[in-house]
Amino acid sequence: MGDDIELTVITAADESTITVERGSVLRDVLLERGFSVYGTVSSRVNCGGRGLCATCTVEVDPPPEPAHWHDAAAVRFGYPRLSCCIEVKEPMTVRLLDKHVWGQVLPRRPDGE
Repeated sequence: MGDDIELTVITAADESTITVERGSVLRDVLLERGFSVYGTVSSRVNCGGRGLCATCTVEVDPPPEPAHWHDAAAVRFGYPRLSCCIEVKEPMTVRLLDKHVWGQVLPRRPDGE
């Protein structure tokens, strides 16, 4: 079990803890476990995890170092991270975002909702 990592996954309705293999791509393990990283349209039309369409965004804590140009830009400008560009190397909390129109995320309200 030394190669397994725990992820806490937070959705709008629930919080779950899953165990994944170290080195897994975050997008892939979330989809395999039934968590959607996409919005309605982008769930059917996306780049398949190649870091091109920017629709598989999530919030992660602690945020890993970016390994892709788009992910580096997200860090610099404070955008959510691309789950297809994150390799799971340590335990983290992943918040799935409520997406509207392609991968667009609506801003959070000040009260956190």
